Amino acid sequence: MNVPANLRYSNDHEWCRIEGDVAVIGITDFAQSQLGDIVFVDVPTVGETLAAGEVFGSIEAVKTVSDAFLPVGGEVLEFNEAVDADPSIVNKDAYGEGWIVKVRMSDPAEYDALLSPEDYAKLIG
Repeated sequence: MNVPANLRYSNDHEWCRIEGDVAVIGITDFAQSQLGDIVFVDVPTVGETLAAGEVFGSIEAVKTVSDAFLPVGGEVLEFNEAVDADPSIVNKDAYGEGWIVKVRMSDPAEYDALLSPEDYAKLIG
């Protein structure tokens, strides 16, 4: 399973990368593999400020729907238009073109509290 060393991870299988005061967030390779073929991603929270751990959207695969949780709190700035147009990008490139939202962090210290790549790798076994 692919666990890039330059990211932090949540127990809910989201990844987080920092760009200034903005967190780029997506679901992990493990999560997309468990969900299967992703057919729809819904993010109704753009413009809202949410706490870490709150649901920011949902991911629909052929056989299931899963909530997506923010690993860090803040204002949801942007939903990836490429994922909106072609949700299968998440399956093909979970850590690159398949990012889901960008969030202006309320508390950058929350990023430091996320799982390291090593700890996430242990979590998924």
